[in-house]
Amino acid sequence: MKQIIQRLNPKLGIKLMDLPAPKNKKGNVLIKTTKTLVSKGTESTIVEFGNASFYEKVKQRPEKIKQLIKSLKSNGLIKTFDNVKNSIDQYIALGYCNCGIVVESDVVGINVGDRVVSNGPHAEVVRVPANLVVKIPDTVSDDYAVFTVIGSIGLQGIRLFNPTYGENVIVFGLGLVGLITIQLLKANGTNVIGIDIDEKKCKIADDLGIKTLNPKIDDIESKIINQTKGVGVDGVIITAASKSDEIIAKSARLCRKRGRIVLIGVIGLNINREDFYEKELTFQVSCSYGPGRYDTKYEEEGIDYPLPYVRWTEKRNFETILESIEKGSLKIDSLITEKIMLEDYRKIYDNIDSSNSIASIIDYSNDEISRNSKNTIITLKTKSYTKNKPVVGIIGAGNFTKSVIIPTLIKLGCQIKCIASSTGVSSSYLAKKYDLSYSTTDYKNIIEDEDVNTIMITTRHDTHSKFAKEVLKANKNLFVEKPLALDNQELNNIIDIYNKSKSSSFLVGFNRRFSSHAESIKKYINDNDSPINISITINAGYVPNDNWITQRNIGGGRIIGEACHLIDLCIFFTNSEVDRVCMNSIGSSGTAGINDGSIILRFNNGSNAIINYFTNGSSLYSKERIEVYDNNRTFIIDDFNVTKAYGVKGFKSVKNINDKGHKNQFSLYLSSISNGSKNIISTKHIYNCSRTAIAATKSLMEKSWIKV
Repeated sequence: MKQIIQRLNPKLGIKLMDLPAPKNKKGNVLIKTTKTLVSKGTESTIVEFGNASFYEKVKQRPEKIKQLIKSLKSNGLIKTFDNVKNSIDQYIALGYCNCGIVVESDVVGINVGDRVVSNGPHAEVVRVPANLVVKIPDTVSDDYAVFTVIGSIGLQGIRLFNPTYGENVIVFGLGLVGLITIQLLKANGTNVIGIDIDEKKCKIADDLGIKTLNPKIDDIESKIINQTKGVGVDGVIITAASKSDEIIAKSARLCRKRGRIVLIGVIGLNINREDFYEKELTFQVSCSYGPGRYDTKYEEEGIDYPLPYVRWTEKRNFETILESIEKGSLKIDSLITEKIMLEDYRKIYDNIDSSNSIASIIDYSNDEISRNSKNTIITLKTKSYTKNKPVVGIIGAGNFTKSVIIPTLIKLGCQIKCIASSTGVSSSYLAKKYDLSYSTTDYKNIIEDEDVNTIMITTRHDTHSKFAKEVLKANKNLFVEKPLALDNQELNNIIDIYNKSKSSSFLVGFNRRFSSHAESIKKYINDNDSPINISITINAGYVPNDNWITQRNIGGGRIIGEACHLIDLCIFFTNSEVDRVCMNSIGSSGTAGINDGSIILRFNNGSNAIINYFTNGSSLYSKERIEVYDNNRTFIIDDFNVTKAYGVKGFKSVKNINDKGHKNQFSLYLSSISNGSKNIISTKHIYNCSRTAIAATKSLMEKSWIKV
């Protein structure tokens, strides 16, 4: 299928690209697009950022400078440089106002053939979850319905403003969102005044029955004072896009005492305290379409907010806009600047900064363009592969795959044939960058590929066990980025299938044991199988509670999802399996829960280990510190940059910046496949580590030691 993509590399810009069509999944609908809307105000900001130089990008996001300095200190110059290159060179899907016909549905109440609107991108086929798609009334055309999502942005700003009948309200900025907002305010019974420096936009508002003022022509403050009988307006809704601080300052001056200001657009925000203090003004920023936005439970899992408690969600805002269009209280005709075919997209994007344009509609009705819109594979190159060596297919194209796994495999000369991702955007980017044969949105294409003998799974944690079982049933070599499973039932199923499979190699990404730092210590311990003590402190850093990795049913929590590789490191050092585990977390009832705590491990050979996995430490302190105590000797790994030993004759300190074992892990893994040798981590250690991580969270809840 065809999709409009923005490259963050300024030399590459915007392109209409061939990408694999998305595959539908539970709780989603698959939509064949008929129209999309280009909101020039919003999209021009993205395009401007993409076209900016690296220096200009950093200047626009100064918080990245601190991250850059921190990365230089912990990761070194080369690793930091590679990370910067990866962050700049990527694809971004443009667009969020989509209209089309449902071709597949797993949503109750939405059927194949229904006309719907969604926040899907500029693509021939889009997949959208239940709470972001709404049916279009029969009397509303596609050309009108495609304004639904952008209209909801204005509506949400109004809901936050909470106007009452007869109030005087200014809308600052008469772009597309502003022109929609003034109409909705008028329908709500307020006295609306529109302000813009573009006389053509003011004329459109005038024709819609709205009073307008132009700062280039009118004395705004005196006219507002006269119109409001010296009181000032009840509030201002700002829909403008400007870097100037003057808009917020002027809005404050135009408000009455205890007035309110709501920001929908993007402006300079250096606020003068006196402007707000003397009038006791309130200021609020509106978030997109409404309640539910960026809430994964609402948007991705389809869990709605109860209507009596959250009257207006983003989906109910969509429905309200469509109803307003149907009733005629929101007029669309004057907002449409142009209509173009998808293949003529450059007519819009080459002039996206033009002030003459309000909204452009892209039409997808060209049959030639749509011919391959259902293909879930995009073939880039036909190659032959050496079959007695690993031929890799990758399921998952996230940041870790992009920044660590593929670059490492390429450096090792690995044959990577294909890669899959949910939407096809990230996988196609990586397939093109690394000259792979194809990109796909259907992982089954990789499992069924006869050339591929080794499959790597790097998707979200809740999918690992599902994909692992399918790969093992196909009798292919399997690598799973940690964790292997989120509960014992999943783990037991994998064990049963592996025992019956003919897969020659099986590995979970417990990479720390393969680090030069860990190996340097391993040479000196366990020489007489005596018990050892291990103390590990992980300064993991805070992750928001709504992040997917912290969710028990998706990421498994940070103990199962991340701390598992430290448990494996302890297994590696002790050369023994964990017998019992106990975990405690801060708070009276373990408030940090599955994402923070101290894990105590008791091993079969009498060794002890404690893993402090903390999220409330300073970012200035080392992230990982490992201490091993053995026979009056002490070994310390500091952030996998430096390893020192005390009381160890002949030990030479190791200085290897940011060596966490990935390269050595994959080198050994690929060699084991080529040579037909045994697994580089024994399955009993993999299973024991997985069970221990699961048991640790159980221990936290039951407040007791758990037998692994």
